[in-house]
Amino acid sequence: MNHLRRQFAVWGTIVDVDCYSQSVGGADLDRAMETVIEFCENVDRDFSTYKDGSWVSRLRRGEVAIGDCPDDVRAVWDLCLAAKDLSDGAFDPWAVAGGFDPSGYVKGWAADRVAQILMKAGCEHIQVNAGGDIALRGGSPGGSPWQIGVAHPEKLGQVSKIYTIKDGAIATSGTYERGNHIIDPQTKSIAVGSRSATVVGENAGLADALATALVVAGRD
Repeated sequence: MNHLRRQFAVWGTIVDVDCYSQSVGGADLDRAMETVIEFCENVDRDFSTYKDGSWVSRLRRGEVAIGDCPDDVRAVWDLCLAAKDLSDGAFDPWAVAGGFDPSGYVKGWAADRVAQILMKAGCEHIQVNAGGDIALRGGSPGGSPWQIGVAHPEKLGQVSKIYTIKDGAIATSGTYERGNHIIDPQTKSIAVGSRSATVVGENAGLADALATALVVAGRD
């Protein structure tokens, strides 16, 4: 079985892509990985709130309307609207300073897209970790589900729970690594609903958004 793992910096984090294939050779895996890296760089170009020329930055400054944006930007906008509605406003990319910021959705969304690119290229076993938003396909090469450990929010170096996932996604949001960076959209103050929240589902973008919402809203 051919195996390729690549880590690269983008979006202010490290993306870790691990894939295996019985049908695709090493050269084809390399080409697929180059497509993945190009896609991720394009996501940064379009969605970054730190790049003045990105579509999202232009949206935030009011220079363009969402209808003027490329298909992917419009799609993520609509997905963020759906997540806002589903979470009763606990996830709200429009409530942050400066305007629309899809960062709490787009990394997971991009992880799913990377998994799709690799599946299309012929990979059977895929793990994409986009800064903690993880898309999984096909289980591990040995045939068992992927095992994903979630760090304990209060006990450094310990794992609070191990999740077994064959196909799907997992995302964790919390304050224990990056500090109090999550804002309650209603109060505009630091979110205090929970210290850490993990969501498992089919969609990494939605899992990321709902994990953020749970940090805001807690058990409610």
